[in-house]
Amino acid sequence: MCHNISGRLIAAARALAGVSLPDFAAAARLPVDTMRDLEAAGSAFVTSEQKLKAINEAFKHFGVLVVDESDGLGAGVRLKFTRQDVAQIARLEGEGGIVASDDAP
Repeated sequence: MCHNISGRLIAAARALAGVSLPDFAAAARLPVDTMRDLEAAGSAFVTSEQKLKAINEAFKHFGVLVVDESDGLGAGVRLKFTRQDVAQIARLEGEGGIVASDDAP
């Protein structure tokens, strides 16, 4: 679990994954207003352990990986999957069907 998450990192992750604020908030199980406030805080780090856990779960859900600060460079995000993969996963999850584990390796 990444602990150095800022509002800018959340916004960058959403933009990269092509996810709306309401969809990201739903995946994090947090109110949309809470997510909006966190993003509006800019470079301020999220300090609540509950919110950090929720945001990390949403990152995982959308295949977002956090790249920690190193070698004098700031943190960033990248996708575990391509944008096409993310769209396909979201489409398949919305189709219904047999309930089973859908965790991607």
